[in-house]
Amino acid sequence: MQYLSTNLKQTDQLAKRLVDFIHGGEIIALSGDLGAGKTAFSQAIAKYLGVDRPVVSPTFTIWQEYDCTHPVIKKLIHIDAYRLSSGQDLVDLGINDWVGQKDTLIIIEWPEKIKDWLPSNALFFSLKHHNDGRLFELPNCLN
Repeated sequence: MQYLSTNLKQTDQLAKRLVDFIHGGEIIALSGDLGAGKTAFSQAIAKYLGVDRPVVSPTFTIWQEYDCTHPVIKKLIHIDAYRLSSGQDLVDLGINDWVGQKDTLIIIEWPEKIKDWLPSNALFFSLKHHNDGRLFELPNCLN
C-alpha cells in the first residue's frame, strides 16, 4: 500500500494511525534515502506515544531511549543503524534486552544495515522523495 504525504500534518496523521494499530513489542523498520523523512516520521510517532522531550536522529549515539505516557507503550527505542556493520553490532549494544517487551516500541532507521538481525515480523516502511512530498510504502496491516 502506498501513502503520499504532501505535508507534515499528513505524516503526523499516518503516525497516529500506526500508533492506534500497535499493541507493544513491535519493531518498525524505516528505509529511505537521506532526507526522505524517517526521523520526521519517528518524531510524529513519538508525539502520539506521549514522549515529552525532543526526538532527534540518533546517528552518532546509535540509539536513544524515550519514556512514553501512552497507555501501553512506556518506552520508545529509536535506533539509527547507519553506522552499524551488521545485526551483531546491535546485539552487542544490548538490543535483545528490549525485543518483544510488551511496553516497548523499537523504531529502526536504516534497517538494511542490520537485515541479518531483523525479525521477519518487523513492520517495514519505505519512504521516498516524491515531487509532491513523501511517498510511504506501508505494510499491508495498515490498510
